[in-house]
Amino acid sequence: MLHIRDLYVNYGAIAALHGLNIDVPQGHIVTLIGANGAGKSTTLRAVSGIVRPAKGSIRFDDEEISHLPPHRIVERGLCHVPEGRMIFANLTVMENLMMGAYRRSDRHAFSAELDYIFGIFPRLKERKKQNAGTLSGGEQQMLAIGRALMSKPRCLMLDEPSLGIAPLLMKTIFEKIVEVNRELGITILLVEQNANLALEISNYGYVLETGRIILADVSAKLREDPKVKESYLGG
Repeated sequence: MLHIRDLYVNYGAIAALHGLNIDVPQGHIVTLIGANGAGKSTTLRAVSGIVRPAKGSIRFDDEEISHLPPHRIVERGLCHVPEGRMIFANLTVMENLMMGAYRRSDRHAFSAELDYIFGIFPRLKERKKQNAGTLSGGEQQMLAIGRALMSKPRCLMLDEPSLGIAPLLMKTIFEKIVEVNRELGITILLVEQNANLALEISNYGYVLETGRIILADVSAKLREDPKVKESYLGG
């Protein structure tokens, strides 16, 4: 579904990505793991059109999208939940969810998506009239994922969904990521500092180091790889 080839991204004179090649098959969960500054978030930002590649190809459903603006990429069914959630703090939970659907024309179908989101995240239903800025970190992450689901994506990119979240809610959110993948068939590209969790729920993984992929394999094998164990899984 998503094919990245020979991708280079620069921030001024600093090279952030060096010739990345990544494949995300339809219906799978694929994860990118690596240390801070490895280029994980930059990869997602390039795919979603927030930053422009210096070189390389990004194809989604066999269409080149590296030249498209972010809103056109969303329209094609590729949605990005950014690091830090970036919810609209002064809007209510419901208003945030509706913002996720603003590019859609089939407004009659919104109720089905809302019912699904409130079903998997009942806390959002309980707090639908509450300002989003007053939610806990975990609830805000639920809202960010729910907002993305309102765009009716076929591929969802998640950047650090465990960041700043209590362990109990973290477990819930990762369970729901798997549920969304299985029940809705949404393809997921996951960037995550918690390599244990990421490799546990994903089918395939890539290890990034200073803008380059140094390892790629099925997630179960990466979990047993000595270098991955030593560097990312706590030995």
